[in-house]
Amino acid sequence: MALKRVGIVLDADVIIHFSKGGLLSLLPRIFPEYDYIILDKVYDELSSVRNQLDNQIQHFGSITKIKFTPTAEIMREYAFLKSRFGEGESACMAYCRYTANIIGSSNLRDIKNYCTEHQITFLTTLDFLYYAWCRRLLTEKECLEFINEVREKGSRLPMIQTITQYVPNVQL
Repeated sequence: MALKRVGIVLDADVIIHFSKGGLLSLLPRIFPEYDYIILDKVYDELSSVRNQLDNQIQHFGSITKIKFTPTAEIMREYAFLKSRFGEGESACMAYCRYTANIIGSSNLRDIKNYCTEHQITFLTTLDFLYYAWCRRLLTEKECLEFINEVREKGSRLPMIQTITQYVPNVQL
């Protein structure tokens, strides 16, 4: 499938967070002006949420799964990154560096410095949540319930008291 617009390339952690919070179907509605992309390397890491994800890909078409077929330049970058980071993060970073797409990842320890250095826009789970609140897709209370639910199910998210005080990484 040929993508026509800038995409948000989702890493596993954002998908897992939205699945655990019961809002995976909401994720693509937060930024409808962007294509939502999952690389097959990331998809392969997501066996725990595969049914929900397949539903979004096959039945709703809200997320597009694409095969990671890197150019020589992207492959060199991917090989370099893979020696330091996970396969999914490495594929997302290399792909976005050379395709001008946005990364959706909360793995800031791995991606933040690289994205900053190479001027790659990135969104975290809380960024998505913040914009869902701004666009009135979720209430302040629903955002806090989502955060608590995701934490209760074993995922880590930054501590915030209310989504209204959150400062996003990027203005979109």
